[in-house]
Amino acid sequence: MNDRNSRFNSENSQIIGIIPARYASTRFPGKPLVDIAGKSMIQRVYEQALKAKSLSKVVIATDDQRIAAEVEKFGGEFVFTAAHHQSGTDRCAEVIEQLPEFDIVINIQGDEPFIEPAQINLLASCFAEDKVELATLIKPIQSQESIYNPNSPKVVIDINGRAMYFSRSPIPFIRNGEPGVWAEKHQFYKHIGIYGYRTESLKAITKLPQSALEIAESLEQLRWIENGFYIQTKVTDLETVAIDTPEDLLKLNKLLEALKLD
Repeated sequence: MNDRNSRFNSENSQIIGIIPARYASTRFPGKPLVDIAGKSMIQRVYEQALKAKSLSKVVIATDDQRIAAEVEKFGGEFVFTAAHHQSGTDRCAEVIEQLPEFDIVINIQGDEPFIEPAQINLLASCFAEDKVELATLIKPIQSQESIYNPNSPKVVIDINGRAMYFSRSPIPFIRNGEPGVWAEKHQFYKHIGIYGYRTESLKAITKLPQSALEIAESLEQLRWIENGFYIQTKVTDLETVAIDTPEDLLKLNKLLEALKLD
């Protein structure tokens, strides 16, 4: 399905977009508040999410008063959450306890200031099928470098688009091909870190203890698979721009300056 034409058409489901945002990032403290061409990163993410037709509501989930103050400043909505959460998934689960009227949650990364609303709509469209409990997006890998980059998790899927496994290693292994030509031998996919959950499934997965595969790969979605949940995927052709470090921000701002973004 093409991202740009995707629409979620279930009138009976209420979908909330939640943007987890914490101040105490190890690699980039205060990241949600950094300036990107005149707006804070968290404001840009929020405004992009509001454009997604599939969402009934968008809120920012934070444990920090400085982030809450910034959200109030630009007129956004936020929910205070506890500081102890290990992941955005856990933070989303706390929010949904406070807002129980929503059937489906879309967990939107707070460090992707130019996330495409079409990607959010594409992910939401997975839940048009009642059997789908959890969902995420994947993107075809075109470069050899991405295949071997441990910071870019890969995923293999079955014939129905369900995720079979996620790994920081190249998967699958190409038996009859030198590593330099693997991209020519097989269509690899990288994981795009945006998740969707049915509310009851979200509550269930956050109560599970960490699993062996999750600990080994440092990928929380492996816990869900190990415990029998399946994750539906859809393929996106759109790239995401994540800001993980101050160096990423510097590169982005130089690019925006060149493009004269408003």
